[in-house]
Amino acid sequence: MSDTPNSAGPQSPPPNGSALPARPPFPFVRLIYAFGYGLIAWFVIHVIFLLAVVQFVMIAVNGRAHDEIKAFCGTLLLYEVELLSFITFVRDEQPFPVGPFPKHA
Repeated sequence: MSDTPNSAGPQSPPPNGSALPARPPFPFVRLIYAFGYGLIAWFVIHVIFLLAVVQFVMIAVNGRAHDEIKAFCGTLLLYEVELLSFITFVRDEQPFPVGPFPKHA
């Protein structure tokens, strides 16, 4: 038997005495939320496109856009930004339905 350490055995700390910083655990819960919010974002973008078509029809019929649909689309766009911001780690606050629904500015 030799006195050389076994590579499968316990590791000794680095020679300078500093320990390596612990890596934070993988955010599995956020991954699940991001997947769910991604599905909601996919649905919301389709609603926005549908409302855009409705606005074109309103312009063809009335000659101007419908103000309430315009305001609702603005709110949906803010919500879409919140969803995508959470998914891409730009913000940590969870959007609706866990957090509050955005208010139209």
